Amino acid sequence: MANTAAAYVCSECGYKSLRPLNRCPYCKEFGTLHPEEPVSLPSATGRALKRTHNKVQSVPLDQVQATSRQRYKTGIRELDTVLGGGLVSDSAVLIGGDPGIGKSTLLLQICDAVAAQARVLYISAEESESQIQMRAQRLGIRQDRIWVCSESDITRIVSEIDLLDPDVIVMDSVQTVYSPDISSAPGSVNQVREASALLTSLAKKRHSAILIVGHVTKDGSLAGPRVLEHLVDTVLYFEGEKYDSLRILRAQKNRFGSTNEVGVFEMTEQGFREVADPSGVFLDHSQDTAGCCVSCVTEGSRALLAEVQALVAGSALGTPRISSTGLDRGRLTQLMAVLDRKCGYRITGCDVYTNVVGGMKLTDPSLDLATTAALVSSADNRPVSRTTVVCGEISLTGEVRMVPQIEKRLQEARKLGFREFVLPAGNFESLQQQPGGLNRWEGIRLIPVRTVTEALQHLFGT
Repeated sequence: MANTAAAYVCSECGYKSLRPLNRCPYCKEFGTLHPEEPVSLPSATGRALKRTHNKVQSVPLDQVQATSRQRYKTGIRELDTVLGGGLVSDSAVLIGGDPGIGKSTLLLQICDAVAAQARVLYISAEESESQIQMRAQRLGIRQDRIWVCSESDITRIVSEIDLLDPDVIVMDSVQTVYSPDISSAPGSVNQVREASALLTSLAKKRHSAILIVGHVTKDGSLAGPRVLEHLVDTVLYFEGEKYDSLRILRAQKNRFGSTNEVGVFEMTEQGFREVADPSGVFLDHSQDTAGCCVSCVTEGSRALLAEVQALVAGSALGTPRISSTGLDRGRLTQLMAVLDRKCGYRITGCDVYTNVVGGMKLTDPSLDLATTAALVSSADNRPVSRTTVVCGEISLTGEVRMVPQIEKRLQEARKLGFREFVLPAGNFESLQQQPGGLNRWEGIRLIPVRTVTEALQHLFGT
């Protein structure tokens, strides 16, 4: 006889507990654990019988028949780059982003581009057919090639998919779809898990590509259970400031391409327009300005130039304020401690503000050296030359560590006309040992440094 255990499930992360808790121990949110339907736990005899009767057949890996997957080119170069070359048939793609950031607009543009190659079905549980048509008219999309459906009942959605037999399916959004067989409300952990599993399984069986929109929580992570991200093949995040036209599409997971790949878009009245030169978007000042420094980061398979801005000011408060936009705040305080302890710059008692131009969120450790240079530049009111790129990771001992893909970074800097590149000494030595040596980098002066102190001495002469 099966045992039954009541479960309390966190509506934010999907964590389960057998007793009620005021705070989720996984995501640390308060008041998010709610009772769900009882979970049936099979007895030991039932589990043994299930193992006996459900046999699987294994085959040697070299005898598995390889299947070729079709890729639908969207015609949007930045999007195709993030997807690893296009939208793959029988794949599931999850797109998350803040409300109003443009997820539905981008999906309609994808439908328009793919409709010339495949039959497309756009399903919305949030908007009516007339609302979708109005957006399509505004974007100048051909409406005779896209099928639309406004429905939230998952059983009716499955019936419509079986009837139309589309090659590409768009589901907007998974948090608003419900199954009548589950008593919990739409958006609950059970509803999201069942709907996403059913849609993903259906798409793979029919060899269709499916794009699923997911809502995000206040901290920027996808709402619902973590199993949602494990079910799909690709997870994309749409980033951007609310009042800025720039949008960043980032691949957090991709079974058919590179992870951490990014695409840069600009929101216009006619929809999204790809940015041909992403590095130019993240560079702001055209003259030497105190508190600014240019670095080169890698996002996926591409190198991007990014400008770090810093402002160091005396604090009128007992506890100095540290604010960071686009950079990790913990990393920033670590760099401030290194400057204090290893270089003698007492800025830990000051208010510190940092920003990455363009609103992009960067986690590349190679940005460390440029961040410290911007901090010192602001504190001493001495600018870093606008023709100089600074790149390197800083350890707690004050040493400048090597960074990966240094050749891509140098090529990007030279292409945009920068004449000087401050880099770790380890990377400089590896370039010397390569065929052609340093002669390959004519036109850009390479400055090797081993410590933060050496880098600051070169940049500011101190």
